Amino acid sequence: MSLPLIAITAPVRDSDIGMPRVVLEAGYLQAVRVAGGLPVVLSPLDDPDTRDRLLDLAAGLLLTGGEDVDPARYGQAPDGARTVSPERDAMELALLERALEHKMPVLAICRGVQLLNVALGGTLFQDLYTQRGQEIDHDRYREFAGHIHSIRTREPDLLSDVFTVPEFVQNSAHHQGIRDLADALVPVAWAPDGLVEAVEYRHPDAGWTCGVQWHPERKIEEATGTNQRLFEVFGEEARRGPKGVRSQG
Repeated sequence: MSLPLIAITAPVRDSDIGMPRVVLEAGYLQAVRVAGGLPVVLSPLDDPDTRDRLLDLAAGLLLTGGEDVDPARYGQAPDGARTVSPERDAMELALLERALEHKMPVLAICRGVQLLNVALGGTLFQDLYTQRGQEIDHDRYREFAGHIHSIRTREPDLLSDVFTVPEFVQNSAHHQGIRDLADALVPVAWAPDGLVEAVEYRHPDAGWTCGVQWHPERKIEEATGTNQRLFEVFGEEARRGPKGVRSQG
């Protein structure tokens, strides 16, 4: 059986030699291997036609972490947002729209789940510390591989084979988070302070579409098996059929 292609989004950053570079943490590539797929990296350096053609060859879309979503995308002026990339926002929103139209499985991580929420009509806390207060510190970037805070789950559907225990501990490396949840999304996991940590998009005309706020690719082999199972289920969905469409009957 051939391995499905998994499209991974990646940002473009400046380099010390004055040339742009495509940046992607190695953990995402490992995650695609755990999912049983082959990665194809898409970035704002690709023209839209090329990205569309590559996505059409893929069986799943992985939206990765990185810059803040431009607050203009959810109708707000800047108020705590840090580095933004309008080019990346435009690319990923277009890819997400196309993936949903094709009923393609989508896994959205950190920035990815925030972008998914914005794409479907939700808003974000531009900075958790200044706009919400922090009962717990979510922005623990230097401890990205460690256990930072617990996650509690409730009534998962699409993630029922992933969240096999009601509570587990994960890393945390974000200063933004979901504020107003899009009507189309169902929350299924929360941090101890009530911040939404995982969502599902249960639309009848969409493929398997889920998002998590932590970074499962940074600690794939964590103790409860949640992160590894997340990528395995994502890969299983990508192999279900053309474009990841669920089997009928």
